[in-house]
Amino acid sequence: MMTFTKSNRYDFDFVKENMMGPNAMKVLEEVSESLKLEKGMRILDLGCGRGLTSIFLAKEYDVTVFATDLWISATDNYERIKSMGLEDKIIPIHAEAHDLPFANEFFDAAISIDAYHYFGVEKDYLTKYFAPLVKKGGQIAVAVPGLKQEFTNGVPAELVPYWCDDMTLTLHSGDWWCNLWKNSDLVSIKEYKELNCLKESWQDWLLCDNEYARRDIGMMEAEGGNYFNLVSIIATKL
Repeated sequence: MMTFTKSNRYDFDFVKENMMGPNAMKVLEEVSESLKLEKGMRILDLGCGRGLTSIFLAKEYDVTVFATDLWISATDNYERIKSMGLEDKIIPIHAEAHDLPFANEFFDAAISIDAYHYFGVEKDYLTKYFAPLVKKGGQIAVAVPGLKQEFTNGVPAELVPYWCDDMTLTLHSGDWWCNLWKNSDLVSIKEYKELNCLKESWQDWLLCDNEYARRDIGMMEAEGGNYFNLVSIIATKL
């Protein structure tokens, strides 16, 4: 049972205001236990949303973070970064995942929490767009919402009222993700697993005062712990 000693130190009202899905700080805290993050590293945080994961990385590990997102503007994120006194540690970037403005092998590590499933499901995304940005021997870590098993017989009846086509494209099992990454000749998979923070990170999200969180309450009640999980996969750049 995780105690989330790092992420629980942050003001929960601030975290709730800036969540865009299951509590990404708690997800990252669990994932980071399997990473070696050292002061001064350059980290790509791809799909950073409103910057919670970038703030966490900068404060907890004293690294330099390139907080990159498409949906949230760099200016919006910069205001949050300044409010936390981290403007010397986090560089906000507005970019699309297939058009990233970085040099190959620029980063010591590349991380994506609760975002990679929107673009990384493409067969060649890891090899063509993500892994090249990381130095040889560097770390690549992704955590995404997923399924305990692929729905081979269609979407379960209790989830049909909440299901949309995007979910069919983006939600997959850990085995599915592992098999996808095995196709890349640029990485060696170090670890993949289901995360223990599923319940708590989702509970935090459902407490948020926004239409997306409220919409998900019914879905999670219908799901009843039977189908969803959080999948993490960590690799080394070859």
